[in-house]
Amino acid sequence: MTFPALAPLADRAALFAALRQDQLVAATSALGEHRWDADLAAGTLTFTSEPDPSRQLVARASLVATIAPGPRSLMWAWAHPQGGSDASIAGLREYGTTYSIAELSQPELPFPAEAEADLDGWIAGAAHQIGAIAEEITGRSPYYSAPVGSGTRAVFLLDAPLAPLTVADAVTALPRVLSELTLSDARSSVWDLARLAGWSMQWTDEAYSGALVSDASGSATFRFDEYARISGIESSLGQPAQA
Repeated sequence: MTFPALAPLADRAALFAALRQDQLVAATSALGEHRWDADLAAGTLTFTSEPDPSRQLVARASLVATIAPGPRSLMWAWAHPQGGSDASIAGLREYGTTYSIAELSQPELPFPAEAEADLDGWIAGAAHQIGAIAEEITGRSPYYSAPVGSGTRAVFLLDAPLAPLTVADAVTALPRVLSELTLSDARSSVWDLARLAGWSMQWTDEAYSGALVSDASGSATFRFDEYARISGIESSLGQPAQA
């Protein structure tokens, strides 16, 4: 468990965030061995191929938060000296104020006591939680979690040159992505995936035993078992949606 009060937001965005991370990993892996460099003044994050520095992936980047083992705390970018004044990131604070989520509206969050058992692992998990929350609230994606020295991690939201996530892309990636992902509420995650990706979605029946999603690339039906877990996915790519 990372920040318990923030878990519902991160859980809802988990499937979309994982699929967008998969796209980012594919894009950066195509560079081969590579490094990353952030320019906070310019608001960019650049991935550069080590064998061929002329090959780069440049993304507009917004700092979301830093998570540091020294002070044992997370600091939101809107309260950070180097955080800038990005309106979408400030929107996290506004969301917290609107919905009475103190963890989003206070500048700094102390680590819970349980973090001490595995500090590095806890920080890495918290970075992924914060990235998913940022995507959920802002609608921007993907996020990038990066080590910035002394065990501290920075979380960025990127506007990267990635293709929009389509139903066809998702159907191809989901067997791999779902094998590495635990969804606490699969129905909500599928609904949120459709919302954030801009797909159409409808429930197949009043029992919510299935969800039909579609876009120009095709359609897919997610089936849920009696425990609301994803039990199967049936796709019709390149064809009109059918419930």
